[in-house]
Formats: sequence, C-alpha cells, structure tokens
Amino acid sequence: MTERLKAFLNEANSYRRRKMSNTTFMIIAALIVGVFAGAAAGVLKVMTHHIEQFLQEDVQWKYKFIVYLLFPSIGMLLAVTYVRQFIKKSKFESGLTPILYSISKQSSRIDLHNIYSQLITSAVTVGFGGSTGLEAPVVYSGSAIGSNIGRFFGLNYRETTMLLACGAAAAIAGAFNSPVAGVVFAIEILLPEFSIPAFIPLLLSAATASVIGKLIFNEQLFYLITEGWKLNAVLFYLVFAVVLGFFSIFFTRITHLIKGSFKKIHNPYYKIVIGGMTLGLLVFIFPALYGEGYITIKELLAGNYTSIVRSSQFSAYSDSAIFVVTFALLTAFGKALASLVTLSAGGNGGVFGPSLVMGGLLGFVFSYGFNLTGLFHLSVPNFIVAGMAGALSGIMHAPLTGIFLIAEITGGYELMVPLMVVSSISYFISKANQKYSIYTKALAEKGELLSHEDKDKTVLQMMKLKYLVDKNFVVLHLNDTPETRKSDIIQSKRNVFPVIDNDGVLVSIVYSEQLFETMFDEKKNITVEKLAQPPIDVLNINDDMSKVMSMMEREDVWMLPVVDYDNKYIGFVSKSAIFSKYRALLLRQSEYHQ
Repeated sequence: MTERLKAFLNEANSYRRRKMSNTTFMIIAALIVGVFAGAAAGVLKVMTHHIEQFLQEDVQWKYKFIVYLLFPSIGMLLAVTYVRQFIKKSKFESGLTPILYSISKQSSRIDLHNIYSQLITSAVTVGFGGSTGLEAPVVYSGSAIGSNIGRFFGLNYRETTMLLACGAAAAIAGAFNSPVAGVVFAIEILLPEFSIPAFIPLLLSAATASVIGKLIFNEQLFYLITEGWKLNAVLFYLVFAVVLGFFSIFFTRITHLIKGSFKKIHNPYYKIVIGGMTLGLLVFIFPALYGEGYITIKELLAGNYTSIVRSSQFSAYSDSAIFVVTFALLTAFGKALASLVTLSAGGNGGVFGPSLVMGGLLGFVFSYGFNLTGLFHLSVPNFIVAGMAGALSGIMHAPLTGIFLIAEITGGYELMVPLMVVSSISYFISKANQKYSIYTKALAEKGELLSHEDKDKTVLQMMKLKYLVDKNFVVLHLNDTPETRKSDIIQSKRNVFPVIDNDGVLVSIVYSEQLFETMFDEKKNITVEKLAQPPIDVLNINDDMSKVMSMMEREDVWMLPVVDYDNKYIGFVSKSAIFSKYRALLLRQSEYHQ
C-alpha cells in the first residue's frame, strides 16, 4: 500500500510539474495551507471556549469552587497524559523554538502529529485555566500543515520553508483575525531575509485563513475607543517604553530560571503537582491569572478598572484606587510567573498571549497611576494598547509584529505613532541586553540557530562532521610491513594511511613517501609501527565544524583523522569535502531567500 501511494504521489507530482508552473502551484499550495491553518485556529478557539464555558457556567455543583483552583492542574495532567499515551514514536515540543530549529537543522520538516496534537494539548491546558496563550500552539500547528503539504508534494527546502511560513502567518491571521500581522510575523520571525515575491503566498494564505477563522469563530478579541493621541504625551510614551524594555529583560531572565528549575525534575507528574500547587496559589490570590487573561484586558479597555480587584479575595478594597494600581502591578508580575510555571510543568501554550496581557496591565498601571497624582491626564486605553505592543516587541524581539498585531486587533491605527515609539524602544533596550529572544537563545547557545548576520558561521553550524568523513582509506595495523601490504599501498590513491591497534584505536599515521622509500630496499620488512608518526591533531566525530576549521587553520593542514568517543578510527575529513558541502549549503541558503 505504501509503495503504491508513493508511486501515485510521484506520478501526480510529475504531472503537476509538466502542466503547471512552479509559481502557480505555490500560490495554490499557499491557499490550501491558508484554509487548513485558518480552520485549525478557529477549531482551537472553539474547543477552548467550550471547555471554559462548560467548567465555569454549565457545571453546577455545590462544591465546584472548592476544586476550582485544581482545574489548571487537571488541564496540565490531561495534556501530559495525552502526549505520553498517544505521541510515542516522535518527540513532542511546544513553543516557537522547535519551528526555528526545524528550519535551521531539519530542512523545515515538522512531524505530522503536530497538526492536531498541538491543538488538543493547548485546548485542555488553557480551557482548564492554564495561564498561557493559544497563539504558539496554533502557529506550530499551522507550520506543521505547511511543512507536511510541502513534503506531500515533494517540494524542495526553499518551497517547503515558504509553505511552513505561510502556515505560521495563516495561524496568526486566523487566531486574531489579523492577516497583516500574520504576514509580518512570518517574515520577522521565520523569514528574516526575504524577497518581494515571498509576499504573495504569505498574503494569500493569511487572507484565506482570516476568512476561514472568522467563519468558524467570529468574536472580536478587543474593543478600543480612542480619540487619537496627544503630542504632550510623547514624553510619557518614551518613559513607558523604557519601563517595558527592562520588564522584557526581566521576563527573559526568569524564563530561563524557571524552565531550568523544572528541568531538574525528571518525573513529569511531580512537575504537574509542583506546578499545579504553585499555579493554584497564584490564581487564588490573583484570579485574573486564570486562563489567557484577555477578559481582564477587555474590562480595563472598557473602563472597568476595579474589575481586576472585585473578583479577588480583596474585593473589599476595590474602592481604593491606589490598591487597584498596586494589585494590577502585582498581577502583571504574577502573570509572568504563572505562564512560565504552566509551560514548564507540562502545559502546552506560549508566551505570545501572556506578553499581551502583561503589557496591557503595565500600561494600565503606568497611565492610571500617573492620573492619580492629579498632575497629568493620560489616556488609559491608549497606554494599555501601547503596553501590549511594547511587551510583545521586547519579549519576542519582534517590533513590527507587535505594532501591526495590536493595531489590527484593537482597531488602534490612530495610535500608530505611539505604537511605533514604544515598540521600537522596548525592542532596542531588550535587544541591547539580550542578543537573542526567548525563542532563539537556546538554539544560539547550541549553535543551532540559522543566523542571517553571520552567514559563514551559520553555514558551518548547519554542517555535521559525521556526514563529511571519508572512509575510503587503506587501514594499516601496527605489525604490518610495507612488503606484506605492498599491493594495497601501491593501489591506494591516498598519500596517508591510518595505523590502528587490534582494538581499532587510531595510534598513528604514515605517509606514502615513507612506505615507498622502505618498500624497495633492505628495510622493506620493517613494521609500520616504527615508520608511523603521531597525527598532528585528531578530531572527534561530534566536534562542531567551527572547531574543525579552527584546528585545520591552526595546524595549516588539509586533512585530519576522525575518531569516535573511544578513540577508534573512523576516517579522514578534508578541506575539499568541507568546501564542497559549504558551497552546497550556501546555494541552498540563497534559494531560501529568493
């Protein structure tokens, strides 16, 4: 059956290539990706909404609110159980980092199960109150749709990468009803270097997904009523941007701290218990941390400032404006902790949504706090919106995405200048302190990030030594003599011969000149052990290519032997093999940006 399917696909692709131009097919493929990714975004929102509604409204039980704080733990447990029971043959990962890794190291290939597994696990995580967002999972799902459609039609790396980006753009467009932000997100995060023709498939997939997503789940995320911005508020936007920049640095640092702490816990169910207890306590104190948190931002934009306190255990203090501001500030920092605990303990989601919530809360605290002094009057909704864009820009290192996304989902195009000011400054401060975003830092530290600033280093990082080793060498043993191995030595086209012991460990090397010199005189029975010499240097099979090139340059050699962990001989690697692979990868990169 599999062979027949492969034959059918090959025939279909062959027919497609004969009858249809590649440009036309990419447009059709982008539309297909847009339909499926938009449907995925709509289905995820519907699933999550129904779970939330069922738990919060439909379930009527006398002791319901006693276990209310356990719901997030139940959601994480369901997500972890699903992964352990149904995703066994491949690795399950969350967030945007694995997508970037697949582009850098896996030829843009994403496992098929991510199309649905991301939706299921994130729906139960957020639906049961996990304090995270749905955007990263749906982007992962959309990217998987694009990747697998590319693989299904046998497309090359460049085309598959483009469809992967189309899936990501479509997912954002479908989730937020923001096609422009979807396109900008794909270019800024996944395709940092692009050409104008790349816009066409992205635009089509994003527009299609926006329509499909709206058909499935038509609900406005935020409402913003604004009369525009005032010139005398520019200074306050500048100060606020600095605040958001430093908050982004804080969030990035605690991200690695919390995730690192949970990685030390190897039992997944222990993680759920610890994370669930922590999250339950945070939600008990700050109810706004339950779920995505967008409802809180909606209330603040509508002017219901005391709503953030009224639903808490401190509702008696809701009439105190100072308490409201303080409580909102603590909620913003609590959201940072709650979202990271949710993700680290086993829940599926992302920091995309939490970034918006944290930024909105900080915008409220900043503007409403200044208004309480009576010295200034700032537009609270304007600063909430600017905070959302600034936090997203600083945390994700994606200022254009922050600007256009917030402008689209709030209708705040009149605030374009404040959005640009706050987003760019927040990004600049965060970037100056943290070269890499929360998505790219782990990849950069491992040398697995596709960088467009240093192409030489990037291409070297893409190369693996094990694929460059040449094993076509005549291997000599310590007790061999030039006479006994005369035939092999003469027929060899190499001028160097590895010498190993009985266990296969590389001991030394010997050159053809030495062998030929002794082969035709009275020393022809001398053992190889006495002729050989230690190699100038030896490479381990797992050495990265930067180290390989550094060693070759330092020793000024054209070829070096390669061994495994036990020092057993594997083969040689030469500069010519490295340069050939380098040219091939450089060509692939240039195709990627066309």
